[in-house]
Amino acid sequence: MFTEDFFIVFPEGDVQEVPNRLPFNALVDMNGHVLYPPLPTNKMIVFRVSRIKTDENKGSNETFHFLELMSAEELLPFTRDERNIADVP
Repeated sequence: MFTEDFFIVFPEGDVQEVPNRLPFNALVDMNGHVLYPPLPTNKMIVFRVSRIKTDENKGSNETFHFLELMSAEELLPFTRDERNIADVP
């Protein structure tokens, strides 16, 4: 029997299992679900998959997706109207 396990690795080093492989450079939420632009706001907790590493073992593969926290400024181009919603009067 062959198994494939997928994990996300947060910037602090915490590891969480996810159900499937994530694309490189994908935007994901705290549960490892892919987020598709346009985002509703830039005031969200969003990570970017910055590196992927696969450990091949006998009978299994473990794939680790290393995440990088994105700032509100970095998320601005992925929002609906590309301006900071908090700045609108």
